[in-house]
Order: sequence, then C-alpha cells, then structure tokens
Amino acid sequence: MAHWLFKSEPSSWSWDQQVACGEAGTQWTGVRNHSAKLNLMAMKKGERGFFYHSNEGKAVVGIVEIIKEYYPDPTDASGKFGMVDLKAVEPLKKPVTLEEVRAEPKLAAMVLVNNSRLSVQPVTEEEYRLVRRMGGLK
Repeated sequence: MAHWLFKSEPSSWSWDQQVACGEAGTQWTGVRNHSAKLNLMAMKKGERGFFYHSNEGKAVVGIVEIIKEYYPDPTDASGKFGMVDLKAVEPLKKPVTLEEVRAEPKLAAMVLVNNSRLSVQPVTEEEYRLVRRMGGLK
C-alpha cells in the first residue's frame, strides 16, 4: 500500500474544513501539475496520506484516506487533469513542521524536503511511520 502527502494552504482549504466533511469526504480538485497528476492516478482506494498545511504553518497536521480513485476534475476546462476524493481519518497529536522534517536525517530523501513545491507527493512506508511517530501517533 502506498502513502501520500497532500498540500493545501489553510486559507484555501484547511484541516478543519477537511474534518468537517466527515465520512463523505471531499474532492481534491485543482491539481494542474503533471507530476502531481501522475501521483493522483497511482492512488488506490483505502491508501492513506498526510494532510500538510503549506505556506501558513508548513506542517503535517493530519491523516487522510483516499475514498475514490482518480477521475476527471470538472474544474479543469482543458480536460487534462483529474482528482481523487479524500476523507479525514485523524489529526496528528502534534503537528510535524517542515523544519522538524528537514532536521531528521532519516527523512533527508523525502520528496517534501527535496521538491517542496509539488502539491501531491509520494511518501515511503518508512517516512510515513516516522512522521506519524513524530506527530504522536503509533
């Protein structure tokens, strides 16, 4: 099972808004980068990832789950991009900041450290477990 990281500016879409959507979740629209698109296309229902507040806060704040696999994004007039649906699973007990991720040698190869602008990123199993632990989860 793969793991992912989804970036969102809290002023545009926050963890609290994601949580408020409940079990129905929400559509992850607006991705317009081909690398991020390929990541979305690779996602499978039931896989989990991190919800990351970008620009404001710069921290992993929660765990999300893919509840619907890749399909066309109606907000894309070109028809080239798609989306997945996500639901909130649980918050981290303590947000894990980008600064903390960068300071952890075991996370030196993490995409978040090396390509921080990519809005949807893969996360390895080891990275997923370590960031969860750093955030107070088992």
